[in-house]
Amino acid sequence: MDGLEDYRTYMSKAILNATSYFNVVLQGKPTFGWHDRSIGSKAIRNQDEFWLRVVSERKKWIQEVWWEGNFAANNIKGIPKPYVIDIYEWEDGKIQLRAELMSFVKGLVCSSTQEIRAYIDLPENWWLALRNSLLKLSCWETDRILTNQEDVTHQFLVFYGDDVNSKVTKWTTAHRDLHWANLMAPELAILDWEGWGLAPAGYDAATLYCYSLLVPEIAKRVYEIFADILNTPEGIQAQLYVITRMLRRIDKGDYIALAGPLHRHARNLLAKYR
Repeated sequence: MDGLEDYRTYMSKAILNATSYFNVVLQGKPTFGWHDRSIGSKAIRNQDEFWLRVVSERKKWIQEVWWEGNFAANNIKGIPKPYVIDIYEWEDGKIQLRAELMSFVKGLVCSSTQEIRAYIDLPENWWLALRNSLLKLSCWETDRILTNQEDVTHQFLVFYGDDVNSKVTKWTTAHRDLHWANLMAPELAILDWEGWGLAPAGYDAATLYCYSLLVPEIAKRVYEIFADILNTPEGIQAQLYVITRMLRRIDKGDYIALAGPLHRHARNLLAKYR
Protein backbone atom coordinates (compact mmCIF):
# COMPACT_ATOMS: atom_id res chain seq x y z
CA MET A 1 0.00 0.00 0.00
CA ASP A 2 1.34 3.38 -1.02
CA GLY A 3 0.16 6.66 0.46
CA LEU A 4 -2.45 7.88 2.90
CA GLU A 5 -5.47 7.38 0.66
CA ASP A 6 -4.52 3.79 -0.15
CA TYR A 7 -4.29 2.94 3.55
CA ARG A 8 -7.57 4.68 4.33
CA THR A 9 -9.20 2.61 1.60
CA TYR A 10 -7.64 -0.50 3.14
CA MET A 11 -8.97 0.35 6.60
CA SER A 12 -12.41 1.21 5.19
CA LYS A 13 -12.57 -2.26 3.67
CA ALA A 14 -11.41 -3.73 6.98
CA ILE A 15 -14.25 -2.19 8.97
CA LEU A 16 -16.75 -3.44 6.38
CA ASN A 17 -15.32 -6.93 6.87
CA ALA A 18 -15.90 -6.55 10.62
CA THR A 19 -19.53 -5.50 10.09
CA SER A 20 -20.18 -8.84 8.41
CA TYR A 21 -18.73 -10.74 11.36
CA PHE A 22 -20.70 -8.80 13.98
CA ASN A 23 -23.82 -8.50 11.81
CA VAL A 24 -24.03 -4.74 12.25
CA VAL A 25 -24.64 -1.84 9.89
CA LEU A 26 -22.46 1.25 9.98
CA GLN A 27 -24.20 4.55 10.68
CA GLY A 28 -22.52 7.79 9.62
CA LYS A 29 -19.06 8.34 8.18
CA PRO A 30 -16.25 6.37 9.84
CA THR A 31 -13.49 8.34 11.55
CA PHE A 32 -9.79 7.57 11.53
CA GLY A 33 -7.55 7.40 14.57
CA TRP A 34 -3.99 8.58 15.10
CA HIS A 35 -1.98 8.20 11.89
CA ASP A 36 -4.88 6.16 10.50
CA ARG A 37 -3.85 2.98 12.33
CA SER A 38 -7.48 2.60 13.44
CA ILE A 39 -10.94 3.34 12.10
CA GLY A 40 -14.21 3.57 14.01
CA SER A 41 -17.90 4.15 13.44
CA LYS A 42 -21.26 3.98 15.12
CA ALA A 43 -22.95 0.70 14.25
CA ILE A 44 -26.53 -0.61 14.56
CA ARG A 45 -27.90 -4.11 15.13
CA ASN A 46 -31.58 -4.69 15.84
CA GLN A 47 -31.93 -1.00 16.84
CA ASP A 48 -29.13 -1.40 19.41
CA GLU A 49 -26.26 1.08 19.15
CA PHE A 50 -22.58 0.13 19.30
CA TRP A 51 -19.18 1.56 18.43
CA LEU A 52 -17.13 -0.56 16.05
CA ARG A 53 -13.37 -0.03 16.02
CA VAL A 54 -10.76 -1.76 13.87
CA VAL A 55 -7.03 -1.41 14.49
CA SER A 56 -4.21 -2.71 12.30
CA GLU A 57 -0.55 -3.36 13.00
CA ARG A 58 2.35 -5.24 11.49
CA LYS A 59 2.63 -8.52 13.34
CA LYS A 60 6.25 -7.94 14.32
CA TRP A 61 5.34 -4.67 16.06
CA ILE A 62 2.39 -5.89 18.10
CA GLN A 63 2.81 -5.48 21.86
CA GLU A 64 0.22 -7.58 23.66
CA VAL A 65 -0.19 -5.11 26.51
CA TRP A 66 -1.22 -2.42 23.98
CA TRP A 67 -3.12 -4.73 21.66
CA GLU A 68 -5.47 -5.92 24.40
CA GLY A 69 -5.71 -2.69 26.39
CA ASN A 70 -9.33 -1.84 25.63
CA PHE A 71 -10.53 -5.32 26.53
CA ALA A 72 -8.36 -5.45 29.67
CA ALA A 73 -9.97 -2.18 30.77
CA ASN A 74 -13.34 -3.96 31.01
CA ASN A 75 -12.27 -4.93 34.52
CA ILE A 76 -12.16 -1.28 35.60
CA LYS A 77 -15.47 -0.36 37.20
CA GLY A 78 -16.99 2.91 38.35
CA ILE A 79 -15.46 5.07 35.60
CA PRO A 80 -17.55 6.32 32.65
CA LYS A 81 -16.08 4.56 29.64
CA PRO A 82 -17.01 2.22 26.79
CA TYR A 83 -16.79 -1.55 27.27
CA VAL A 84 -15.66 -4.15 24.75
CA ILE A 85 -18.53 -6.54 24.01
CA ASP A 86 -16.98 -8.77 21.36
CA ILE A 87 -13.68 -9.17 19.48
CA TYR A 88 -12.79 -10.43 16.01
CA GLU A 89 -9.21 -10.83 14.76
CA TRP A 90 -7.83 -11.81 11.39
CA GLU A 91 -4.59 -11.77 9.45
CA ASP A 92 -3.74 -10.21 6.11
CA GLY A 93 -0.21 -11.21 5.18
CA LYS A 94 2.13 -9.37 7.54
CA ILE A 95 -0.74 -7.30 8.97
CA GLN A 96 -2.82 -8.29 12.00
CA LEU A 97 -6.25 -6.69 12.36
CA ARG A 98 -8.44 -6.53 15.45
CA ALA A 99 -12.08 -5.44 15.51
CA GLU A 100 -13.71 -4.50 18.80
CA LEU A 101 -17.47 -4.12 19.13
CA MET A 102 -17.96 -1.71 22.01
CA SER A 103 -20.78 -0.15 23.97
CA PHE A 104 -21.89 3.17 22.48
CA VAL A 105 -21.24 6.34 24.47
CA LYS A 106 -23.48 9.30 23.67
CA GLY A 107 -22.17 12.83 23.40
CA LEU A 108 -19.38 14.60 21.53
CA VAL A 109 -15.62 14.55 21.94
CA CYS A 110 -14.33 17.74 23.53
CA SER A 111 -11.93 18.38 20.65
CA SER A 112 -11.27 16.97 17.20
CA THR A 113 -7.55 17.23 17.98
CA GLN A 114 -5.59 15.95 20.96
CA GLU A 115 -4.68 19.50 21.96
CA ILE A 116 -7.65 21.75 22.69
CA ARG A 117 -7.69 24.87 20.50
CA ALA A 118 -10.90 26.64 21.49
CA TYR A 119 -12.69 27.27 24.76
CA ILE A 120 -15.36 24.74 25.70
CA ASP A 121 -17.84 25.40 28.50
CA LEU A 122 -17.90 22.30 30.66
CA PRO A 123 -20.24 22.04 33.67
CA GLU A 124 -18.87 21.75 37.19
CA ASN A 125 -20.17 18.19 37.55
CA TRP A 126 -18.09 17.22 34.47
CA TRP A 127 -14.90 18.45 36.14
CA LEU A 128 -15.76 16.71 39.41
CA ALA A 129 -16.53 13.47 37.58
CA LEU A 130 -13.17 13.68 35.81
CA ARG A 131 -11.29 14.25 39.06
CA ASN A 132 -13.11 11.42 40.83
CA SER A 133 -12.53 9.07 37.90
CA LEU A 134 -8.78 9.71 37.81
CA LEU A 135 -8.47 9.34 41.57
CA LYS A 136 -10.35 6.04 41.41
CA LEU A 137 -8.19 4.88 38.51
CA SER A 138 -4.97 5.82 40.29
CA CYS A 139 -5.86 3.36 43.07
CA TRP A 140 -6.69 0.50 40.70
CA GLU A 141 -4.29 -2.41 41.05
CA THR A 142 -2.62 -3.57 37.85
CA ASP A 143 0.52 -5.25 36.57
CA ARG A 144 0.30 -3.51 33.20
CA ILE A 145 3.66 -1.80 32.63
CA LEU A 146 4.18 0.44 29.59
CA THR A 147 6.43 3.02 31.26
CA ASN A 148 9.44 2.19 33.41
CA GLN A 149 12.17 3.97 35.31
CA GLU A 150 14.69 3.38 32.53
CA ASP A 151 12.53 5.32 30.05
CA VAL A 152 11.95 8.21 32.48
CA THR A 153 15.67 8.46 33.22
CA HIS A 154 16.55 8.41 29.53
CA GLN A 155 14.02 11.09 28.65
CA PHE A 156 15.17 13.38 31.45
CA LEU A 157 18.81 12.95 30.47
CA VAL A 158 18.10 13.80 26.82
CA PHE A 159 15.93 16.85 27.49
CA TYR A 160 17.15 18.21 30.83
CA GLY A 161 20.68 16.92 31.32
CA ASP A 162 22.09 15.03 34.27
CA ASP A 163 21.36 17.56 37.02
CA VAL A 164 17.60 16.89 37.25
CA ASN A 165 16.40 14.07 39.50
CA SER A 166 14.52 11.49 37.43
CA LYS A 167 13.93 8.90 40.15
CA VAL A 168 10.20 8.11 40.33
CA THR A 169 9.19 7.52 43.94
CA LYS A 170 5.51 6.74 43.34
CA TRP A 171 3.80 4.82 40.54
CA THR A 172 0.02 4.77 40.10
CA THR A 173 -2.41 3.45 37.51
CA ALA A 174 -3.14 5.93 34.71
CA HIS A 175 -5.05 6.15 31.46
CA ARG A 176 -1.77 7.39 29.90
CA ASP A 177 -3.37 9.12 26.90
CA LEU A 178 -5.66 11.65 28.53
CA HIS A 179 -6.04 14.28 25.83
CA TRP A 180 -9.09 16.23 24.69
CA ALA A 181 -10.01 13.95 21.79
CA ASN A 182 -10.40 11.11 24.32
CA LEU A 183 -12.84 13.01 26.55
CA MET A 184 -16.56 13.34 25.87
CA ALA A 185 -19.16 15.89 26.94
CA PRO A 186 -21.64 17.04 28.13
CA GLU A 187 -21.57 13.81 30.17
CA LEU A 188 -18.05 12.67 30.94
CA ALA A 189 -16.77 9.56 29.23
CA ILE A 190 -13.12 8.58 28.80
CA LEU A 191 -12.24 6.85 25.53
CA ASP A 192 -9.33 4.80 24.16
CA TRP A 193 -7.89 2.56 26.87
CA GLU A 194 -5.22 0.87 24.74
CA GLY A 195 -2.28 2.12 26.77
CA TRP A 196 -3.52 2.27 30.36
CA GLY A 197 -1.21 1.03 33.09
CA LEU A 198 1.34 2.13 35.66
CA ALA A 199 2.87 5.59 35.27
CA PRO A 200 4.54 8.20 37.48
CA ALA A 201 2.03 9.64 39.97
CA GLY A 202 0.15 12.60 38.48
CA TYR A 203 0.71 11.49 34.89
CA ASP A 204 -2.89 11.89 33.70
CA ALA A 205 -3.38 15.34 35.24
CA ALA A 206 -0.02 16.41 33.81
CA THR A 207 -0.96 15.14 30.36
CA LEU A 208 -4.30 16.92 30.25
CA TYR A 209 -2.77 20.16 31.49
CA CYS A 210 -0.06 20.10 28.82
CA TYR A 211 -2.65 19.45 26.10
CA SER A 212 -4.56 22.52 27.37
CA LEU A 213 -1.81 25.14 27.09
CA LEU A 214 -3.18 26.75 23.91
CA VAL A 215 -6.37 27.80 25.74
CA PRO A 216 -5.35 29.59 28.97
CA GLU A 217 -8.87 29.47 30.46
CA ILE A 218 -8.99 25.69 30.08
CA ALA A 219 -5.41 25.24 31.29
CA LYS A 220 -6.21 27.30 34.37
CA ARG A 221 -9.28 25.17 35.12
CA VAL A 222 -7.35 21.93 34.73
CA TYR A 223 -4.69 23.23 37.10
CA GLU A 224 -7.29 24.29 39.65
CA ILE A 225 -8.95 20.87 39.62
CA PHE A 226 -5.65 19.01 40.02
CA ALA A 227 -3.58 21.60 41.92
CA ASP A 228 -3.05 19.26 44.89
CA ILE A 229 -1.43 16.79 42.48
CA LEU A 230 0.37 19.08 40.04
CA ASN A 231 1.97 21.24 42.74
CA THR A 232 3.68 18.32 44.47
CA PRO A 233 7.26 17.23 43.61
CA GLU A 234 5.74 14.10 42.02
CA GLY A 235 3.30 16.20 40.00
CA ILE A 236 6.06 18.51 38.76
CA GLN A 237 8.17 15.50 37.81
CA ALA A 238 5.20 13.99 35.95
CA GLN A 239 4.71 17.21 34.00
CA LEU A 240 8.39 17.29 33.04
CA TYR A 241 8.18 13.71 31.84
CA VAL A 242 4.98 14.31 29.86
CA ILE A 243 6.63 17.31 28.18
CA THR A 244 9.52 15.14 26.96
CA ARG A 245 7.10 12.67 25.39
CA MET A 246 5.07 15.42 23.74
CA LEU A 247 8.14 17.18 22.37
CA ARG A 248 9.20 13.93 20.74
CA ARG A 249 5.79 13.77 19.09
CA ILE A 250 6.19 17.36 17.92
CA ASP A 251 9.53 16.39 16.37
CA LYS A 252 7.59 13.85 14.28
CA GLY A 253 5.07 16.44 13.11
CA ASP A 254 2.27 16.45 15.69
CA TYR A 255 0.73 19.59 17.28
CA ILE A 256 3.59 21.98 16.42
CA ALA A 257 1.71 24.91 17.99
CA LEU A 258 2.39 23.42 21.43
CA ALA A 259 6.18 23.53 21.04
CA GLY A 260 6.65 27.04 22.43
CA PRO A 261 4.19 26.70 25.33
CA LEU A 262 5.68 23.35 26.35
CA HIS A 263 9.23 24.71 26.39
CA ARG A 264 8.16 27.72 28.46
CA HIS A 265 6.28 25.52 30.88
CA ALA A 266 9.29 23.21 31.21
CA ARG A 267 11.55 26.15 32.09
CA ASN A 268 9.15 27.28 34.80
CA LEU A 269 8.90 23.76 36.21
CA LEU A 270 12.65 23.24 36.21
CA ALA A 271 13.11 26.41 38.24
CA LYS A 272 10.91 24.81 40.93
CA TYR A 273 12.11 21.24 40.59
CA ARG A 274 15.84 21.90 40.78
